[in-house]
Amino acid sequence: MAFLKSSVGIVEPKDFRFGLDEADRLELDCGRALGPVTIRYETYGQLNARRSNAVLILHALSGNAHVAGLHAPDDPKPGWWDEMVGPGKPFDTEKYFIVCSNVIGGCSGSTGPRSVDPSTGERYNMAFPVITIADMVKAQQRLTLHLGIEKWLSVGGGSMGGMQALEWALSFPAMVNSVMPIATTSSLSPQGIAFNWVGRQSIMGDPHWAGGDYEELLPDKGLGIARMLGHITYLSEESMDRKFGRRLRAQDRYSYDFDKNFEVESYLEYQGQRFVDIFDANSYLYISRAMDYFNLADRGDGDLAAALSGVSCPFLVVSFSSDWLFPPEHSRRVVRALRNNNVDVTYCEIKSSYGHDAFLLEVDVLGSLISDFLARRLQEVEDGK
Repeated sequence: MAFLKSSVGIVEPKDFRFGLDEADRLELDCGRALGPVTIRYETYGQLNARRSNAVLILHALSGNAHVAGLHAPDDPKPGWWDEMVGPGKPFDTEKYFIVCSNVIGGCSGSTGPRSVDPSTGERYNMAFPVITIADMVKAQQRLTLHLGIEKWLSVGGGSMGGMQALEWALSFPAMVNSVMPIATTSSLSPQGIAFNWVGRQSIMGDPHWAGGDYEELLPDKGLGIARMLGHITYLSEESMDRKFGRRLRAQDRYSYDFDKNFEVESYLEYQGQRFVDIFDANSYLYISRAMDYFNLADRGDGDLAAALSGVSCPFLVVSFSSDWLFPPEHSRRVVRALRNNNVDVTYCEIKSSYGHDAFLLEVDVLGSLISDFLARRLQEVEDGK
């Protein structure tokens, strides 16, 4: 595969391990301690002498640490945000040291439900502790210390990645110079919780789920349905109408049965089948539950501004006009709370027809915002502000 000039090229994943002894374990919100813990991560660019140019990218539910580049020359596709990360790109690897790690609870190298429980020698499966977004960030903070980074120039991400970015601002305000929550929310809505519930029920209702102790026979049908349901929420009515309309698959009339008739049905089945090849059903349960529990206002007795009262660094908050999973009002709610605390906030609602997935697709407009925001932050650091 020929590399584009702006590609980061071949990237080697790295592992950081901690919690090998009881005193070093990760204390979780559920009251349990997790250890040992492995964090899979990737880095791009070089950390400068002052260690002041580090940027942490945080991934969404189905993402991982592989944000850019390739793992091998014959990889069929690059990392999930490759258009945004690399030389001359918004996350410019000639200026910034970019880090992305797989969340705990995940299935792409970090410790999760399919990892081996050292106390039993068997997979954790449903014995894995329930985790929160805050737990994910606490694990990332351990990685930060391991990398020798005292303060991130910025932390940011879309969707669940934006939740983590907001959590960083609350949990470790002294360790962030700026925050970029994109297409996200300060709390999952009842509708979002409902979609997650139905997705988890489809997995747990699959006979191959086997109480989470599956091995050879996997709950692919349940996980595929969960993905199809979730994928619908990532799109918009306009984008689905433009891409599929009511077009039929391979015939010019209805088949009068319950097989796939419409192109949109075939597309969703493809997305479900593709997802089961790269993701784990138990991880889906744990990560979606972590999103359910996310509610920053809880830290202020229901008052979001009070919860954010300890935050002072600059923010770039971005929403998308057709995102009905995390509508622009969710971002505006965060902006109002920050401004009530006199925080420097740049807010932009990007007009887009792509729905929630716009944060992955609106590269030009979003990229310009991020590029300018990061450049200002770096200049401030270099000027000693």
